[in-house]
Amino acid sequence: MPSTYETLRADIITAMKARDTATATALRTMDAAIQRAALDSNKAIDEALVITTLRKAVKNLSDARDEFQKGGRADLVAANTAEIAVLEKYLPAGLDSAKLDALIAEVIAATGATTKKEMGKVIGALKQRPEASLIDFSAASKIIQSKLA
Repeated sequence: MPSTYETLRADIITAMKARDTATATALRTMDAAIQRAALDSNKAIDEALVITTLRKAVKNLSDARDEFQKGGRADLVAANTAEIAVLEKYLPAGLDSAKLDALIAEVIAATGATTKKEMGKVIGALKQRPEASLIDFSAASKIIQSKLA
């Protein structure tokens, strides 16, 4: 089975042959970001680096989309939404809300956290879990805040 990066590279060629400039541009930009991240960290391109870079790009695009919505730029909102849709195909499916909720309850019980001041301890423990790569920490943060008094 090809890696996520190999799939992305193959899809760049497919998009170019289909003359799908929006998809080709989004994938080329992502390819450059992955290569830049590998160069900056002085590591070879592996699955973890690709997923981390993809998540960061999707988060940046989502933040930009929110700003464009505030500014009333519907054209840029549509472009960012399309680019996010293209990139999300390469991300693994995250934990559903029920599993995330159960995992957070388990970590809160394990750490003994009771106040919002101890939220950092809970998030730190979540990051040590094997499921950490599948967790959306912005959603987890909101759930943790609601569970801690």
